[in-house]
Amino acid sequence: MAEPAAWPSLGHESVPWTLPDDGSVPRARRARHTGSYDAAVPPSIADLDVPLSSEVLALADEASAEIARFDAELGADIAPYAPLLLRSESAASSKIENLTASAKAIALAEIGDPTRANARLIVANTRAMQAAIALADDLDEQAILDMHEALLGASDPEHVGRWRDQQVWVGGSNYGPHGAAYVPPVHERVPALMADLVDFMRRDDVPALVQATIAHAQFETIHPFPDGNGRTGRSLIHALLRAKRLTRTVTVPVSAGLLTDTDAYFESLTAYRRGEPGTIVELLAEASFRAVDNGRRLVADLGSVRTGWDERITVRRGASAHRLADLLVRQPVVDSPLVQRELGVAASNANTAIDHLVEKGILQKVSGNHRNRKWAASEILGELDAFAERAGRRARASRR
Repeated sequence: MAEPAAWPSLGHESVPWTLPDDGSVPRARRARHTGSYDAAVPPSIADLDVPLSSEVLALADEASAEIARFDAELGADIAPYAPLLLRSESAASSKIENLTASAKAIALAEIGDPTRANARLIVANTRAMQAAIALADDLDEQAILDMHEALLGASDPEHVGRWRDQQVWVGGSNYGPHGAAYVPPVHERVPALMADLVDFMRRDDVPALVQATIAHAQFETIHPFPDGNGRTGRSLIHALLRAKRLTRTVTVPVSAGLLTDTDAYFESLTAYRRGEPGTIVELLAEASFRAVDNGRRLVADLGSVRTGWDERITVRRGASAHRLADLLVRQPVVDSPLVQRELGVAASNANTAIDHLVEKGILQKVSGNHRNRKWAASEILGELDAFAERAGRRARASRR
């Protein structure tokens, strides 16, 4: 049998660039950003074999088994933890884009606190991941547009619902693409490239983790939107893992695994563009091991907190206070209207449950006056912040 062809590297094309002639650009900048620039011309990948070494394929296979095992371990017990695993992955993916917020700020933003801009963007990223997973069984161009709209529809509505209609670039100057770290393809190429990517994602002859990784790298190479490409592209990983049934119930916090070395992540995208797909497949596989390890620890720590609360809650089992404690594991900041909705109880019962958990030190008031008070389960928030800290810590040694 013939060996598969090498993965093609990017081509380039020369594109003219014109600055506005209105005096708004300093002369030094104008001299640097005059004349044509080179834009990427990504190859079509829909029908390509993915040439990977046996070592990388074995690593990806082992990582896939670990992801599936983690998903199966939680099984029917996932309900309390799935929202926090998803939120933690959203926060990690956003942190790669230098968007950071504490677990408390994110939880407050989820229930309507408008004062923390980064936290609002992370909550929007959570919505994009939820949309990605919901659309996993029909991943086409419209599904990707819908993911992007879930991410930026509230903060940047003029850029959602369509592919970009202008040149974008990564790094360099705002005045033009000259000297940028990476210049994606001209916008006229985007629709055909995205259609080709969707065809690649629909294949059933590529291992799931490999396919998700390559699709992510190709998406980032195309850069089909003016903003939000990184977060949308990492949501696409989860959509494909769900579509290929590698995960069925849980969001594995892969971005949290990448946070140990974000430079390596960006370098692996550069390697992919040189025609070296094995680099990013290996990186995502390694990140998956770290993600599963960290996810297991988070679930265990959250479970320990919840078990400890049972010893402090003194009302009868099945009372609203116990049900509220269950709610706090997935929604660690609450107010009375939210408790009423989630538990299906009257305001008086909701307030009684809150008061009991405050008395037992499980809830603490964090904001608001008498009419709009909010309470937080600081122990849950502490475990989420600890998860984020572990995610950003470099591993002491490689798994291999």
